[in-house]
Amino acid sequence: MHCLFGVILLPKSRNTLDHKVVHLVHFVFNDCNRFLACNICESRGGAVLKSDEKRKMETEDRKLDLNKIHKFEDLNVWKESVKLSVNIYKALKNCKDFGLRDQIQRSAVSIPSNISEGFDRKGNKEFIQFLYIAKGSCSELRTQLYIALETGTIDKSIGKDFIDKSKMISAMLYKLIQVRREKF
Repeated sequence: MHCLFGVILLPKSRNTLDHKVVHLVHFVFNDCNRFLACNICESRGGAVLKSDEKRKMETEDRKLDLNKIHKFEDLNVWKESVKLSVNIYKALKNCKDFGLRDQIQRSAVSIPSNISEGFDRKGNKEFIQFLYIAKGSCSELRTQLYIALETGTIDKSIGKDFIDKSKMISAMLYKLIQVRREKF
């Protein structure tokens, strides 16, 4: 995750533009630059904001808090992949094409499973290898979803949503791999 601070100037009311309200805004993004949250840190009628030093210290404190990953359950990519797996299981519970259904479910479950297994190996090289395997499972899942769409095994809107989510998870994995290679 990473943070970005910004200042937003807004009129005090819709009718007047002469009195502006200054908002110091804290934006939070996840591992693949997807917007997560926006918090107004300070709001004043004038242009006086917190001192630069104090703001910098608060920013560093927030970064330290956001970067504390002690268990695989703290990883957003793991959380998203678990959600995807659960949604796939629910969507396919009445599917009669048992072979394709089982294959889709296995590849979906493989994504969070490899993330968690690699994380608990504690070696960076091994963790990166398992992240690559999870990324490969994302591609495998997408391929099977394309086949399910073409054969009518899965509803088009649901299938496209699953494909989009698997692409997002793949991008998150790619970013995590880059970070692990460069900073660990």
